[in-house]
Amino acid sequence: MRHILAKAELSFVPLFRASPHVFVRRDSPLAAKERVRLTDLLPYPRLTYEQETDNSLYFAEELHRMENVPKSIIVSDRATLFNLIIGLNGYTISSGILSSDLNGTEIVAVPFESDEYMEIGYIQPQNAPLSAISQRYLELLEAYVAAYRGEA
Repeated sequence: MRHILAKAELSFVPLFRASPHVFVRRDSPLAAKERVRLTDLLPYPRLTYEQETDNSLYFAEELHRMENVPKSIIVSDRATLFNLIIGLNGYTISSGILSSDLNGTEIVAVPFESDEYMEIGYIQPQNAPLSAISQRYLELLEAYVAAYRGEA
């Protein structure tokens, strides 16, 4: 991925590392668990988000994307993904950062047992300063994440 970015004269700027979590509906049996294992997920449909039909696995947002699961649904809209988590009692693997302001309170994040982690960051053109609005957005994002993680 870094080669692809460098070729396009882009840089990845890391913000933080996140331990993976499983997003499930609030009344799912998985929501009551302290930690979720991959085997716990097998009875439930996995929901994955893809922005484009020709999306490369290098750009997949979910961890354990290549794991073979009995039921898998790919969506191209985040609102649909969240609605299907609720309606189908499905799950997705994500960062664990979940905004009730944006997504309501019907979905919760449960820690996922994994040796992997997610590197959260942004991409910007090489040798180009961020605009004032981009800088302000990052300040607000970092403050939100710090407060969410109990660091502020």
